Parts: sequence; C-alpha cells; structure tokens
Amino acid sequence: MMEPAISTIHGEAAAASYTGAHDVLIGMTVPLMGGSWQRDRIVLGEELRVPMAAAIARGGKVAIALSHAAAPALTLAGAGRITLAYDPGALPQGRAALIAASAQGGWPVAGDPQSLALLTLAERIAASDIPVLLEGPTGTGKEVLARFVHRLSTRASGPFVAVNCAAMPEAMLEALLFGHKKGAFTGAAEAAEGLFRAADGGTLLLDEIGELPLALQSKMLRALQEGEVLPLGATKPLKVDVRVVAATNRHLASEVEAGRFREDLLYRLNVFPLTLAALRDRPGDIAPLAFAMLLRHAQAPSWIGADALVLLESHAWPGNVRELENVIRRAILLAGGADAIAAEHIIFDTAVRAVAEAAPLPLTTITGARSLSDVAFASEARAILETLSRHGGNRAATARTLGISERTLRYRLASMRGAGMLAAGGAA
Repeated sequence: MMEPAISTIHGEAAAASYTGAHDVLIGMTVPLMGGSWQRDRIVLGEELRVPMAAAIARGGKVAIALSHAAAPALTLAGAGRITLAYDPGALPQGRAALIAASAQGGWPVAGDPQSLALLTLAERIAASDIPVLLEGPTGTGKEVLARFVHRLSTRASGPFVAVNCAAMPEAMLEALLFGHKKGAFTGAAEAAEGLFRAADGGTLLLDEIGELPLALQSKMLRALQEGEVLPLGATKPLKVDVRVVAATNRHLASEVEAGRFREDLLYRLNVFPLTLAALRDRPGDIAPLAFAMLLRHAQAPSWIGADALVLLESHAWPGNVRELENVIRRAILLAGGADAIAAEHIIFDTAVRAVAEAAPLPLTTITGARSLSDVAFASEARAILETLSRHGGNRAATARTLGISERTLRYRLASMRGAGMLAAGGAA
C-alpha cells in the first residue's frame, strides 16, 4: 500500500478499482524518492478532477494520474497536473517517468542512490545557515542543487540571486557584486545596490567562484566574515544578511597552490563541500532526467522507448546534463509526430576535441618495467588518459583537474607519444 505521505485524488466509489492497481510501480519508485520535500509534494490517483487538482497546484503540489496503457505516455495536463500512462510490463520506464513527474516545479530529478544520498545531505545542510561549496564538472546541475538548498532553508521566502563570476569583466563584477554610488566611475549615472544587497535575506549563488579575480577575493572574504559590503565610491560599509552558495568546476585546493585563489577564502567557503558526480557516474539519473526534459520540451512525442534509453544509459556524457538536454531536444525534433522517441532519433553531440585512443599495448607493456621511474611514468600516463577521457579531450579542464599547467600537460602528452602510448597527433 502507499505511504501516508502519498494520497489519491479519486472518489470513494473508485477506490476499490484503484486499490493495488499501481502498488508495484509505487513500491519500486517511492523508496527512490527524496525525503518529505518530494514525497509530500505529490498526490497520486487515477482521476484528475480539475477543481481538486487546481487546489493541489495552488498548494505547491503536483497531481499525477496513473493508468495502464499499451502505448505509454507522460503528458502535462495543466498547471500542477500530469498524466502518466505506463505499461506494467515495462516498469523501469514507468518508474523513471514517475520520478520525473514528481520533480515538476524546478526540483531536482534524482533516481541514482548517489544523487539521493547527496540530496539527503543537502537537505540537512539547508536547515543551517553555513556557506556551501558545490564542486563538480560543468553541466552536472550545481545551480539546481543551490536552488534546492535555498528552497529548503529558512530563507526560502527571500530572494535567490545567481551570478556567474566568469561571465563579467573584473571592473564590472565588483560593481555588480557590491554595488556603487552615483558617479563612482565613468558611466555610473545612477547608484546600484549590487547583488549582495539584492540577495539580502536570501541566498546568493556565486557560480564559477574559481574565476573570481584575486583583487576581488579579499573583498569577498570580508563580505563573508563581517556580513557587510562596501559599494564602489562609498565610505561606510553596509550590513547584509546573505547566505552564500559557491559553485566551481575547478579544484580550488589546486588553485590555492598555484596562487590563483586565496587560502583564507577557500576555508571560509569550504565549511561544507558538496560534490556532484559526472552524469556517467550516476546512471540511475539518466532515464528520469530524460523524461523530465521530455516533459519540459515536448507535447509530442510523449514517451522514450526502451531502445533509446539503452543508448542514453550507455553513453559517456562528456557534456553531462547539458549534453543530455541537447540530445533529447534533438530527438524530439527528429521524432516529429511519433508517439515515442526511438533509438534512431538519438544523435549524440560531437566532442569538441576527440581523444585519441591509446595504442593497444603501451600500458601493458610497461608492466614489466624494472625501474621505479618506469612504473611512475606508466601510472601517470594512465591517470592523464583517464582524465582526458572524462573531460572529452579538453586539455584545459584536464590540466585543472590534475593540478598541473597546460604546458606541463602538453609536455607529458608529447612524452607519451614518444613512448608509443598515443598515436601521432593524439590528444592534441
């Protein structure tokens, strides 16, 4: 039977016909959901009576009508109302679709145990007011997690403000963050409060914090330590009540060692780090995310076939969730008026740089090495190749992850080519 947190929205006369009809799907899905933040938001039933469903939507919940069908479909029936027709003989797809439906409203989509554990930890952290550092590759959903922390915090009624520290020139970024007085610089015809003050009483997401110029890092440290900002052109600091969530795809400890990031600022931000894994390392999220994107972008097709899901789940996803969304949107267009996305509609992105495959023997031939230097070289080469593969051949990202310069990486690759571990021109 269903858990108390999940109720039905049909009349008593229909209750007998409903009982047990969807228990298998519910029983295999509800344990995969998050805590009360997710389970208490969904209302399951077989009929969506409009007045009741409208009231549910106004309360911030989502009503999901379940039914059995040989031709499955996941459709948005209106604000806060979703219909899910699934094949009882294909429960994995039905489970993924139900997880996707339950996340409507901008909530995280999670079906992998690793992601669910992360969300459980984030829920506990949200109840406090400490800074949070989100680490992980580009496109893994750091902003979604930041919004999740905000929505479950005591600041949920306050503003959520996001700024990408890599997207603005240094001079503009300081004014954008801390504000400025009228006439503080050329072109400052009006005063501006800045994003710290705009987020007062709420949460400020500092995305790509690793790109913050060193000159601004000391001001950022003071804002975090003292809870105050000094606008450009002002002489007195202003108090702000802001929770900062920082996000980065860099390894900040390596940035500190390289002299590009202040150690004291890292300690201030790194009170509780949360690390998001690459999409390929959480395969249980792929199908639910694909269905969530289908629900977001398409009226038709309204389903993803098992053959297409097999392709999606076997892909390496160098572009993470952003690449998955590209693939689904492309598949929607290719499917045209079809009822479901099939394998022939799945076309993956072309990597920006192809990673040359290692020669068949190189790493194994060194297993007979007689010196420690040979063993170290083989181990280092393996780590470089694996990291290059994870980053889709992107040398800049690979160098950051390994904590070395791009120049050093080029030297290592050249040495590997000289040893026959890469084809000529490989990993260029």
